[in-house]
Amino acid sequence: MKYSQTIRSESAGRPFISMPSTAAASAIQTPVPIPPIQTPKRKARADKRIPLDARQPNLNDTGSKHEVSALRDELDMLQGENYSLWEKLQQSEERCIKAEARARELEKQVAKLGQGLSLDDEFSRRREEILREREVALKNGRDKEIVALRLKMENLTEDREAAIAQLQEANSEVKALRTIVHRMVLMQDEKEEVVLKRCWLARYWGLAVKHEISKTPESCSWTSMSQSHFSGICADIAQSRQEYWSSLAPLSFEMVISAGVKAKEESWCAGGNNPDRRKLVNDTSDLTGEGYIESMLLVEAGLKELSSLKVEEAVIIAMAQSRSNFVRQSTSDFILPGDLKFIDTFELSKEEAEDILFKQAWLTYFWRRAVVHHVEEDIARERLQSWIGWSGQTPSPHDAVEVERGLRELQKLGIEHQLWEASRKLTNRPPPTSPSNDIALLHDYDQ
Repeated sequence: MKYSQTIRSESAGRPFISMPSTAAASAIQTPVPIPPIQTPKRKARADKRIPLDARQPNLNDTGSKHEVSALRDELDMLQGENYSLWEKLQQSEERCIKAEARARELEKQVAKLGQGLSLDDEFSRRREEILREREVALKNGRDKEIVALRLKMENLTEDREAAIAQLQEANSEVKALRTIVHRMVLMQDEKEEVVLKRCWLARYWGLAVKHEISKTPESCSWTSMSQSHFSGICADIAQSRQEYWSSLAPLSFEMVISAGVKAKEESWCAGGNNPDRRKLVNDTSDLTGEGYIESMLLVEAGLKELSSLKVEEAVIIAMAQSRSNFVRQSTSDFILPGDLKFIDTFELSKEEAEDILFKQAWLTYFWRRAVVHHVEEDIARERLQSWIGWSGQTPSPHDAVEVERGLRELQKLGIEHQLWEASRKLTNRPPPTSPSNDIALLHDYDQ
C-alpha cells in the first residue's frame, strides 16, 4: 500500500486533461463529413492502467518502477496529443462558422447588385467615377493651390531671413555679454589687491575699536590736527565697520606680511602664475569671494571712508599717546622732515612696531607690482630694493617717518591707479571663444 501511495502522490502534480465530449462535432455542417473521434481508445488505455496500478504493490524491484514511470509519461503524452487534436477541431469549427457568415454576406451583396452586374464591373465603374471626380477637382483647384504654395514659400523665406537676423543679433549680444563678463572678472593681481585692502580696512578699524576712541558724529572729521591731543573717531560706526571687514579678512596682519615676504622674491611675475601668489588669494577666496569687480569697488569705497574720517592718523596718534614719554607736536603731516630731532627721544611700542612692519610689507608689495608692470620705471626698482632692505631690520622711530613718507609718495604718484590701468589693459583683450561655447551660450540665451 505504501508503494501505491507514493506513485499516486508523484502523479498528483501532473495536470489531468479531460477529453471533451464529441457531441459538439455533430454541430458542424460542412459538405465534407468529419469522422467522429473514437474515444474508447483512451478508455482502453485507462483500463490497461488499472491492472498496472493493481499490480504495483507487488513491484519491488527498480525495473518495475521505471516501467510504471514510462507508462505514466506515455499516458500523459497521449492525453496531451488528444487535447491538441481537440483544440484543432474547435478551431476548424470556428473557421467553418466564419466561412458560413462570410458566404451569407457575399450572397447579400450579390443580391443587391442585380441587373446582371458582376462585382468586377461594379468595382470598375466606381473606380472610374472616383478618377473623374478627382481630375475635375484637380483642374479647378490647381491655380488656387499654386497661389497658396507661392504665398507659403514667401512666408517661409521671410521667416528664414528673420531667423538669420535674430541669430546674428543674438551672437552680437552674446559676444558683448562675454566681453562684459570678462572685464568684470578680476585678474590675479587685482584679486590680491582686494584681499590686501580688506586687510588694511580690517586692521585700522580694529585698532580704532581697540583704543576705544570715542567721538560724536558731528565732529567726525580731521579739523583739529593742530591741537596737542586728538579726541577720537566715530565710535558709532567703528564697531560695525570692524566686524564687517574682519569677517572678510580675519588675519589681516599676517596676510599683508605674507604678501610682503613673497614680493621680495625675484620669481614674482605678472599675471599671477606663481603658485605662492595663487595661494595668497585662495587662502581667503572661500570667505570673501573677491573674483569680480564689485569687490574692488567696495574696498575702494571703504578706503575713501577711512581716509575721509582720518582714521589712520587718529590711530597713529592714539598709539603714540599710549607711551608715557611721548613728546611731539601734532601736525597735519604727522612728523615733518625738519622734526627729525624728536625721533630719537622715544622708543616704539610693540603695536607701533607691528604697524611699521605692516606698512613696509604694503609698500614692498606695491613697488614689486610696479616693477613687474613697468610703472614708474625710473624709480620703481630703487624703491623696491630700499623697502626690501628696511624690512629686514628692527623697526625704529626713523622707520616710522619713512613709511609715512613712502605711503604719501605712493599716493602722490598714483601707483595704485596706474597698476589698475595696467591690469585692465589685459582684460580689454577679447576673451577666447569656441563654437561649442557659442552654442552653449546661445542655448542659455534662448532659455
